[in-house]
Amino acid sequence: MTEQSLPELEDQRARLYAELAAVGDFRRGSVSENYRRCGKPNCACAQPDHPGHGPRFLWTRTVPGRGTRGRQLSAEEVDKVRRELAAYQRFAAVSERIVEVNEAICDARPPDGSTRRGTPPGREDEKGGSTGRSGPSSPPR
Repeated sequence: MTEQSLPELEDQRARLYAELAAVGDFRRGSVSENYRRCGKPNCACAQPDHPGHGPRFLWTRTVPGRGTRGRQLSAEEVDKVRRELAAYQRFAAVSERIVEVNEAICDARPPDGSTRRGTPPGREDEKGGSTGRSGPSSPPR
């Protein structure tokens, strides 16, 4: 892989920010599909070949400092929540790429903060020249 220039990296970061803005609604977690037996001996679910009642859909996610939280989803919500979970995966992938590009930008940017190596900030488009002073010098001590 070839090393990209600072302007190329900054352009790439701008494209990634635009991609991130287009992600839309998202949420973390997962959806599980569950079947269960009710426990009534005369119910059809008590038969050995019966899968159980369901499906029931549960959206679960980890809440920092509070553990795992879940909520049962209605049948109408399942597709919407799955789209939002997929959007979160896109958000996480783009965010990781942004971090990688930003690290490359940090490595490429010179220590003085200029956009080009050896150019002072704010003077990127000026030609080099003497740095002599014009005007009175300070009085001797």
